[in-house]
Amino acid sequence: MNLALDEKYEDFRDEVKKFSKEYIYPYAKEADKNQHLPSQIIESLSSKGYICPIMPSKYGGQGFDNVENVILNEEIGGACSSTRSLMTVNGMFGLGILKWGTELQKEKYLYDIAAGKKIGAFALSEPNVGSDAKSINTTATESDDYYILNGHKKWITMAQIADCFIVFANCEGDKNAAFIVDRDAEGLTVEPINNLLGCRASMIGELIFDNCKIPKSSLLGKIGFGIAQVALTCLDYGRFSIACGCVGIAQSCLDESVKYSKERIQFSQPIKDNQLIQKKITEMVVNIKASRLLCLNAAVLKDNCEPDSIMETWNAKYFASTKLKNIVADAVQIHGANGISEEYNVERYYRDSIINEIIEGSTQVHEILISRNILNN
Repeated sequence: MNLALDEKYEDFRDEVKKFSKEYIYPYAKEADKNQHLPSQIIESLSSKGYICPIMPSKYGGQGFDNVENVILNEEIGGACSSTRSLMTVNGMFGLGILKWGTELQKEKYLYDIAAGKKIGAFALSEPNVGSDAKSINTTATESDDYYILNGHKKWITMAQIADCFIVFANCEGDKNAAFIVDRDAEGLTVEPINNLLGCRASMIGELIFDNCKIPKSSLLGKIGFGIAQVALTCLDYGRFSIACGCVGIAQSCLDESVKYSKERIQFSQPIKDNQLIQKKITEMVVNIKASRLLCLNAAVLKDNCEPDSIMETWNAKYFASTKLKNIVADAVQIHGANGISEEYNVERYYRDSIINEIIEGSTQVHEILISRNILNN
C-alpha cells in the first residue's frame, strides 16, 4: 500500500500553510479574546474558496476532494480552531442542501454559501437534548402554506452571525424533519452564548422559535427522515472536519513545544536535552502521525464512496480528539508556568482541545458506537 500523497497535495499543503500563517494565525489570539471572528478572516476564507471547499464548481465552489479537505481543516484548525468551526458548520449546511435539497433550494443557497455571501449553521442540539438527537422537543405544525416552529435550540455554532440554519423539529406526531430557516424568519430570536471555556470565537448561540413562520418549501428532504438522513449526513462531515482540525492543533502544540524546548534554558542547558522532555516530544510525534493517517484513511474511503468511511470517521475523530487532550497537556507542561499564560498559544490550544472532545459526538458516545460496531457484527 502506497501511503505517499501525490505531489499536488504537498503543494496544496504549502499553499494553505502560507495562507494560514498570513491571514488566520495573526488574528487568532484577538478572536479568542474578543469572542468574535474578525471580518477579515471570513473575507479571506471566502476569497480563496475555503469557506465551503466541498461545494462543486457547478455552484461556484472549489469541489475539493476529501484529502484536500483533510489538509485544509488541519492547517486552518492549527491556526485557529474557531475559524475551522466556521468552515465546519458552513460545510455541514451546504452539504445538507447539496445532498437532500430541491433544485430551488440549491439555487437559493448554495452559490451564496460557496462564495461566503451567506453563512449557514446547523441547529440540532437543545437545552435538554444533546447526543439523544431523536428526543428533540422543537415542533413544526402545518398551517395553510406554512410550517409554524416552536422550540429552543442551544449550542449552535456561528448562530450569532449565521444567515440561515438547518433546523430539526418533530411534526406529524413523532416524525422528525429538517427545515431551512432564514435568520429573518418571523418568530425567530437569536441569543448569544459567551464566555465559554474554549473556541470562544465560534460565536455560539441559542435559537428561540416562538410561532416562527416558514414556507412549506423550507422542508429539507422528507418528513420522517430528518435525523436518519439529513442530520447523519451533516454530522458525518462535521466529525471528519473536527478530527482533521484536532490534528492541526496537535501539530501546532508540537511545533510550539519544540521551539520552546530549544530556547528555554534551565540548569545551564536547553530543556530539550532533558530525557523527560524528549519522551513527551516522541509521544506527540507518533500520535500526530497516527491521527493524521486515520483522517487520511477516512478521506480516501469517502472519496471512493465506501460505506466503511462512516465508522472510520468515528475512529479518526475519537483517536484524534483524545490524543489531542494528552498532547496539549504535555505542551502546557513543557512550557511550565508560561503554558498557563495567554501570552503563549498553548494555553488557547489547551482550552480549545476540550471543546473538540465534546462537539459532534462526545468521546463516550464514540466509545459506545465503535464498540457496538465490533461486538454486534
